[in-house]
Formats: sequence, structure tokens, C-alpha cells
Amino acid sequence: MDNETRDDEILETTGTPDNAENPESPAAHSDYKPVNRFDAAAVHHLSGMYQNWFLDYASYVILERAVPHLGDGLKPVQRRILHSMKRMDDGRYNKVANIVGHTMQFHPHGDASIGDALVQMGQKDLLIDTQGNWGNILTGSSAAAPRYIEARLSKFALDTVFNPKTTEWKMSYDGRNKEPITLPVKFPLLLAQGAEGIAVGLSSKILPHNFCEICDAAISYLHDQPFRLYPDFPTSGSIDVSKYNDGQRGGVLKVRAKIEKIDQKTLVIREIPFSKNSETLQDSIVKAVEKGKIKARKVEDLTAANVEIQVHLAPGVSSDKTIDALYAFTDCEINISPNCCVIEDNKPQFLTVSDVLRHSVDRTKDLIRQELEIRKGELLEQYHFQSLERIFIEERIYKDKKFEQAPTVDAVCEHIDERLTPYYPSLVREVTKDDILKLLEIKMQRILKFNKDKADELMARIKAEIEEIDRDLANLTEVTANWFQFLKDKYGKDHPRLTEIRNFDTIDSAKVAEANQKLYINRQDGFLGTGLKKDEFVCNCSDLDDVIIFYKEGKYKVIRVAEKVFVGKNVLYVAVFKKNDSRTIYNTVYRDGKKGYCYIKRFNVTSMTRDKEYDITQGTPGSKVMYFSANPNGEAEIIKVTLDPNPRLKKIFVDKDFSEVMIKGRASKGNLLTKFPVHRIGLKSHGHSTLGGRKVWYDPDVNRLNYDEHGQLLGEFFDEDQILVILQNGECYLSNFDINNHYEENILRIEKYDPDKVWTAILYDVDNQGYPYIKRFLMDATKKKQNWLSPSDTGKNGATSQLILLTDTPSPRFLITYGGADAFRGSEEVDAAQFIMVKGYKAKGKRLTTYQLESITELNPPEPEEDPETTEAPEILEIIDDPKVAETPEISEDSDSPEVAVPTPKKHQPEQELTLFDDEV
Repeated sequence: MDNETRDDEILETTGTPDNAENPESPAAHSDYKPVNRFDAAAVHHLSGMYQNWFLDYASYVILERAVPHLGDGLKPVQRRILHSMKRMDDGRYNKVANIVGHTMQFHPHGDASIGDALVQMGQKDLLIDTQGNWGNILTGSSAAAPRYIEARLSKFALDTVFNPKTTEWKMSYDGRNKEPITLPVKFPLLLAQGAEGIAVGLSSKILPHNFCEICDAAISYLHDQPFRLYPDFPTSGSIDVSKYNDGQRGGVLKVRAKIEKIDQKTLVIREIPFSKNSETLQDSIVKAVEKGKIKARKVEDLTAANVEIQVHLAPGVSSDKTIDALYAFTDCEINISPNCCVIEDNKPQFLTVSDVLRHSVDRTKDLIRQELEIRKGELLEQYHFQSLERIFIEERIYKDKKFEQAPTVDAVCEHIDERLTPYYPSLVREVTKDDILKLLEIKMQRILKFNKDKADELMARIKAEIEEIDRDLANLTEVTANWFQFLKDKYGKDHPRLTEIRNFDTIDSAKVAEANQKLYINRQDGFLGTGLKKDEFVCNCSDLDDVIIFYKEGKYKVIRVAEKVFVGKNVLYVAVFKKNDSRTIYNTVYRDGKKGYCYIKRFNVTSMTRDKEYDITQGTPGSKVMYFSANPNGEAEIIKVTLDPNPRLKKIFVDKDFSEVMIKGRASKGNLLTKFPVHRIGLKSHGHSTLGGRKVWYDPDVNRLNYDEHGQLLGEFFDEDQILVILQNGECYLSNFDINNHYEENILRIEKYDPDKVWTAILYDVDNQGYPYIKRFLMDATKKKQNWLSPSDTGKNGATSQLILLTDTPSPRFLITYGGADAFRGSEEVDAAQFIMVKGYKAKGKRLTTYQLESITELNPPEPEEDPETTEAPEILEIIDDPKVAETPEISEDSDSPEVAVPTPKKHQPEQELTLFDDEV
């Protein structure tokens, strides 16, 4: 509506008067009348116009621009480009600018859209053979100007895309040319190339799939066998297809880059996710570094022909943890939501990848049938004319007097038709006037050179080819399968699978985020946050962490880490909250109300609603926490309870072990500790874990232990277990499995300590002229470092014994190869268990040889031979006469198998009151 139009009027026009002075003015219309803006008829008229025009526009964008057609898998601009290139094809390259100009005869949307579509098709390396700088999908660099680059149709496109005899045509937008409605593509081109487009109200996103796998799936479908198709990207990487949902709308595909370790301080990315390039991927990593999500010194993009992005880690940063952080906080892992929307029957349809393949294979089969039938018709026509020609020449119809004396062409035709009538039964079809006219066009030279044998041979070949076509039509399914096998054999080697299919573990971003913040608390004012630099330090944390807070009155809650937030006073305990952590156990004693009983409980907190208050106690006003401890591995300490003095009590000091209390839910009441007033509770001694073993990993990048599955798994550790550390200089010692331990750089072996493990070492002994010695010993290690390689003092000039190899194989075998002057001795095998006995770690061992050696290598242990006699279950040969046997349950005679009496489990009993002090009154 024009700005000059009054707000209270809508100008409605329905005609143009003859005497209008200004045809463009609303007043020039004879039946012009101002209409109130609330006139229902006028509003309905405009809304109807808007609805019709918008629907027309939306339909045009959907059908003619953005969404590919199911028939050939192409958008209109792609189809017109290929049609133009086919018309221009002479086997040589054409300038892209020339191709774009030629395509503008069919595409009405300008050269920019045509050029962009042509470059995208050329980068897919399937239909178009390119020459020049066509850009790089790995780096995101654009192609050169159209006047510098060239293209032509690929051999695959010429084999599968074009056939004017089976193409349906329509007039171009200006009516000057014909263009195909759809191209007769005999391949699932839509799945091989993929497609992406945004229309009005809907979008399409079909991912590319592997060429060979498409051919295999087509063959399987033709043979009624199951098949599966998964995407394959030119940028490589890896994908998780567990939620791909066959490419249907609503599915999700996880795509990851490939990250490798060059060393402990450098990571390199060589394969990137689809739809990303090295520049955008590097930018996302740099942003994560700037936000503190990842600790890296430098990020370098060294991409040339292949992707290479190097991430140089900061000192003391775990490479394994950084790899997880790259997947969690950068574009190294992305989610792609496929949406298989195509045009079918002149309207958009949402299908699956399997549906597209089935439709395409069926269409290929139908196109092959059409081609065979067209070829058969051409051969029949050729056979028919060859028969007529032979009769015409052999019977010398052209020399007949009536033929020569015929006054008109029609008379000639009638005479020839009369002469051919006796031969009608042997012909393919009836003779028409066009056939006779064609006979009249035969030159005399051809008649004179006519050879009956050659004519018979030609007709025999035509007949044989027709019979072959009939066989193919009768076995069309197998012919179509052979077609896809032919395409795979011819072009499949150029399209190997680049993307690895695997399952991804879900990465918890809070676990892999770097602790780039420090958490502080101001207990006096009741504030908590990362911005309180001058207050009490609590722990390191990240921006994604949650914090759990316990108060002295028994309340607790979880809040998000913030720069400064008011949490209240009387804070008892603050720590970073780990969701689903069932090993962190809270041991507590609380008083129920101001003068109530004291209860003891152990509980864990695996999940909570953020900012919601929970209660350790029973919620009675005046309740108070008397004792509290947080134990990361479920430790159960012993506490000393001091009661208020009371003449009725024999003693006021009592110990209580938390290991006697079961671990229950956070809402449990707990067990009654005492009914008497408690003066105070203190820690008497630290306890042990009651949760069993815990798996421990060693991360060589930071030389630390962890529970987060980073690095080398050392095993499952219990309280009494220890870690054996063997250094390269021969020193060894034991340590506990506290994750705060820091280890040396020169570690040779680190593992769970087994005091009964026998070690075998071969070394050059410094005290015995450097001869090779072998020793077998038990690693009698202690927390104090001791050297098993050179137990005695060092040799001359501070020299020490040199280790050749160390193994923990129970019965190792070594291959000794002689060298130098003793090379003629060849090699010798030594069984260490037979060569030397197990001695102490301080023993020098036994000299292996005095000859010169070239190498010593450990042989693989022999595989044990199975004894067929021992594989069978041993028979019971005797019954032990033991009084205990009589107490075993009897076997029922009428039962097929023995019934063993199982003790009846005790009935569940309610929580018992642990009245520890009642007997002391």
C-alpha cells in the first residue's frame, strides 16, 4: 500500500475508464470507490491475492529451483547444465563461461546461479570432467573465474545420463528450444551426489553415498535381498549411523574429524567433517582455546593437497583429554540432520534413502526395457526393409514393363505393391507407401553391386540380435543387475569408501572441559564464585561445572558456577558436583531437631535438580549436622563420639565405624546412633573403601593417574593394592593409586604390583667387562627407590650396567644372533627358565655368552597344545567317605536332575536402632 494512501481507506479498483486522464491514478477508474479498511470483502480480496500469489511463488521455488526430482536426482539448473554440455559435446574441454552462456538459453535466472551450480557439480567428481582451478572443498577456496577453467562431460555421464530416444521434452521458458523434463539417468544419481536446497516452507538435505555400495544395494534389491546404505563423504572422517534413520526426516548423523597424535604435545587433524573446511575448523578450535575450553599453545593450518591442522598443547595437558575436548567444544564433531525431500508426481515427498534407491532402480529397469524395445523396433524395421530390398532386386521388379511404363508415381507404387503381395506372409509387417517410396530411392549402383550372400549374412545378424534382445526382455531383472555390476567394475575403483563407520561414545562436555577457573568462597558474607580472588580458595573448576553446597543445618543444593553468587552463610562443604558419580559417598551424623536423637547415614548424590534445596536430615526445625565427610572412593572412617557428661553413663567416649553402616539413598533417614546428647564428634582414623575395586588409568602425556579412561588401563585397585613404577635407569618403587600422584618422565613400565611376578632381564654388566648377562628375579619393591639393574656401586668412570630388554613373560625364549668376528656361529635360541633359576633382584645373574652379538630378540611363546583327552569332563571315580557328605540334600529318584537345598533368605527387616549406649546405663 502506498504511503500516500489514507489509513482509513483501501483503494479497490476493478476497471479502467475510457476518459481517464491519468491511467495510473486510482481516480481514473470508472468504478473507483474508497473502501473502509475494515470492509470484509476488500480484506478477503487482498488475502486471496496474497494466498494465491504466495502459493504460486512457493510452488515455483519448490518445483523449479530448490528440490531435486526423484526421476533423475537433479535440480532444474543442474539438468539444464548437463543438457547444454551434451549439445556442446565434441570430446574436448569447453570454457565454463561458454557453458554458462549456452545454458542461459534454458535457465532464466542469470549466469551466477548457473556458474555456482556448475562448480559444485564439478567438485563432486562424478558427472563433469574438470580442468583448471575448480576450488577445494577441503580448504574452502573458491574456483577461478569462468573464463579460466574448462569442463566436459565425464565418461560416466555419457554412459548413464543421456538418451534422446527415451527423453521426455518440453519447450524452454522462451519457447525457442526444447529441454528435457527429466533426463533418462540409469543410476541412483541423487544418492551418489547428494543434494541440498532450501525452498519456501521446506528444505531438502540428502547426503552423498558410496558409489560401489549403491551398486551393491541395487543388485541386492533386484534379487529381493536386504540392503543398507550409509553416507560416504569426500572429506573422509568417521560417522556414527546409529540414529541415521535411513536418511528420513528426523534422523541424526554424527560426523567426526580424524585426530591423530604426532607426539604427547602435538595433535594433528587429517580428515574433517562433511560441510566443514580447514579454515572453519581451525576457527572453531581457536575460539575454544580463547574461551579456555582447550589448553593449546598454537593452532596451525598446514593444509595443502591434504588436510593438516596441528594443535600444539600446553605443558601438562593430556592429549587424550584434549581429543575429547576437541570433539565436545569444536566442529571436530557435528550433527547432520538428513531430510530426504524430493519431487515426485509434481509435488514434494518425504522418503527414505532406501525408497529413493528402489525407485531409481525400478526406473533404471524401465529405461533399459525402453531402450531394448526401441532397439528391437529399429532392428525389425531394418530387417523389414532388407527383406523388401532383397525381393525388389532379386525379382527384378524395377525392370518390369508396367513399372517402366507407369504414367505416375502412384501407378508405380500400385504395381510394386501388387508384385509384393505374394511375399506379405514372410514380411515383418504390412508394406506401406513409404516403404515403396523408399525402394524407389535405391540407386542403380547399389542394385548392380547387390550380393545375395552378404544380404543373407546381414539379415542373419539382425535376426540374432533381435533374438538376444528378446532374451534380455525376458530376463530384464538380471540384465539390470548386470548393468549395475558393469558400472561398479568400470568406475568403482575410482570411488573407494573414504568415511569410516563406527560407534561414538557420548562425550560429557563437563568432564573434558579444562579447569580454567578457580572457585572461591567468602564464608563471612555468604558469596561463592570465580571472581572472588581475595577470598578462600575452594578448587579448580570449569565454566560448565556445577557446584554442590552443604550447609550446617543439613540443607544442600546444586548451582551453576558463576563469577559471584550469594549462597548464604553456614556453609559446611563446597565441591564440584559430578553427575552420576556413585563412588563419592557422604558420611554424616546429624541431630534431629534441637534436642532429638542423633542419626548416622551414608549416602551418595548421583543426580539433582539445579537450584532446588534438599535435606540431609528429616526436616525437623533445629536439626544440625554433627559430623560430615565427603569420600571420593567410598571410604569409611572411624569416628570418636563424645557424649555430654551424665552420671548414668559408664563411659562417654565411644568409637563408631562407618563401614558398619549401609550406603543408602540421599533421602534415607539413617540409623539411630544414640539417644543421648552428643558433645562433639571427631575423626579417630581414616578408613578403607567399601565399594570394592576401582579402575585406574595412567596418562603418559601428563604422567598422572585418572579415573576418566584416559591413557593406559592399569587395572582394578583395592585398598591394599599398589602401583609398581620401573624407571629406565633401573630404579623401581611402589606408590598408591591416589590421582594426585605425579610420576617421572623416564618411566619404562608402570603397572599394578604383583609380588609373585617373575621378571627376566638381559643386560650388559659393567662389572664383568660388559658381557651380556641374564637374570630372573622377583621385583621386591618398596616405596623407597631401589635399583635392580646396578645393585652395587657403579663401575669405572661412573659407568652403569646397560639394559638390553626386560620382560615379564613367565617362560621367555630369546634368539641370540652373533655378529662381528663370531658371525659364522649364526644364531642360537635360549630358554630362560632352563638357563637360569629365579634369584633375588640384587643377584648379578648368569653370563649369557662371551662372543660378539649382533642382536637379542624375544620370541613369541609357543601356543599350548590341546590334549583331547583332557578336554572332556572328568568322571567321578570315587565317593569320599566324609560325615559332611551325609548332610548334603538327597536327590529325588523321580527327578531328572538333582535338587540342591538352597538356604531360605532372611526376611527383610526394618532399620534397626543402633543403641550403642543403652547397655552402658
